Amino acid sequence: MKVIFMKDVKGHGSKGEIKEVKDGFGKNFLIKKGYAVLATKSNVDLLEKNNEKEAEMQKKKKSEAIKKKEALESETLFFNLKAGDNDKVFGSVSSKQIVLTLKEKGFEVDKKKINIEKNIESLGFHLVEIELYKDVVAKLKIKVEKES
Repeated sequence: MKVIFMKDVKGHGSKGEIKEVKDGFGKNFLIKKGYAVLATKSNVDLLEKNNEKEAEMQKKKKSEAIKKKEALESETLFFNLKAGDNDKVFGSVSSKQIVLTLKEKGFEVDKKKINIEKNIESLGFHLVEIELYKDVVAKLKIKVEKES
């Protein structure tokens, strides 16, 4: 029996995949639990239409991410931190502060998408990577200055 997987089933198939399975497993488990549907002509046509729509949406999301990347890379964020002798900084710049500053400038960025190993704790320029989409990573310039 041929089925179309509606959800990922570990070890058997992933969503959108058309696969031949044993009749009992297909009827009694996959179809009954809603993990798959029978691979009829109409269901296969529907799957192809959905795949085309999904591909179009992914293409649109990627182009939006590329535009956002270009806009982010043209920006420089400035942060003022207290510093003592020998420019030793008191405090740091965290990903949360970066997100808040970007929000003020009109950019919506998820805090989890900012690739920062540890908070920025030194004066000067820093590059922070922000993952906007798979294979689309913006390099944001951040300048940390001494508070006067």
